[in-house]
Amino acid sequence: MLKTTPFTDIHIALGAKMAEFAGFNMPIQYPTGINQEHMIVREGVGVFDVSHMGEFWVKGDKALDFLQYITTNDLSVIPAGKAQYTCMPNGKGGIVDDLIIYKYSTTKYLMVVNAGNIDKDWAWVNRIASGGEPSKQKDWGNLSLENASERYGQLAVQGPKATEMLQLLTDADLKSIDYYAFREWSFAGVPGVILSNTGYTGAGGFELYFPAENGKQIWDALFEVGKPFGLAPIGLGARDSLRLEKWFCLYGHDIDDTTSPLEAGLGWITKLDAKEFIDCEYLKKQKAEGVKRKLVHFECQERAIPRNGYEICDEKGNTIGNVTSGIMLPNTKVGIGMGYVQTAYAKKGETIYIKIREKLIPAKEV
Repeated sequence: MLKTTPFTDIHIALGAKMAEFAGFNMPIQYPTGINQEHMIVREGVGVFDVSHMGEFWVKGDKALDFLQYITTNDLSVIPAGKAQYTCMPNGKGGIVDDLIIYKYSTTKYLMVVNAGNIDKDWAWVNRIASGGEPSKQKDWGNLSLENASERYGQLAVQGPKATEMLQLLTDADLKSIDYYAFREWSFAGVPGVILSNTGYTGAGGFELYFPAENGKQIWDALFEVGKPFGLAPIGLGARDSLRLEKWFCLYGHDIDDTTSPLEAGLGWITKLDAKEFIDCEYLKKQKAEGVKRKLVHFECQERAIPRNGYEICDEKGNTIGNVTSGIMLPNTKVGIGMGYVQTAYAKKGETIYIKIREKLIPAKEV
């Protein structure tokens, strides 16, 4: 039995192509098609059902210490009302998950984790909280953890027209909410909605968190005010193409339990000198010695679609890595992708070759 979201019946009624994703029955695309959905978000405004994401509350007098220990970024530098992108190292040099943490105060935080990792992440944070390996601390004070994933619905309203449209449903001044900042406010008549200036499309907009039972009320309100803006529902297919066009990593493809944040180009969220955290010493050593492979971004120089798992080769056909994500962009019809290559080949402007049906397709690192 697949899990559902507050909007599953709506997606089906709209004729969406449904498929399993992270154990949920999710819309992959609507009759408009992925290419058109991609451009709607780039040029106008679209709404994604992302209610399958997970939400964990972390509270207590040592909540900050706990989160500082289990994540790589430095939460102490952001004020209340801001959010931070980070990742959890797994004690073996890999990544448990990448996530966003919302800071309400030094004693109250909300972790938003990937849908496919909810159970794994929940087990991990509880393991560390109880003093299990690789924890070095058994006393986290009055730490309280709550898995609230099933209580929340979430919609991502994305695109250059998103803020103007959303403003019609709230008296919160959305333009005053900076990037990666958030506010709890009444929205579409629902009190306490989290209005977060975040998203995974690179097109701007907000992510809305609300009680699952209020989902239909918010959906209907959005599409009522959204008519003049051309608001459309967008599936996970376009969500993937949009994030890849912006070079955002996808867990399970570009990062996972076997990739380190330094290999994945996430050194900017890995604050090795700011605090002690899981795998800190390992990552310091890795940085000093240099990584053996790096995640690179590339554009195909011939018409082709690079796909996950394809080999990346040098000019002689020797395998030097593999593709982790790839698409053909709907607007330019250029094949783009991400993949790991040996460090010697990880240079901007470098020409690499994607092996597609025994043919070597040249691609330039960008």
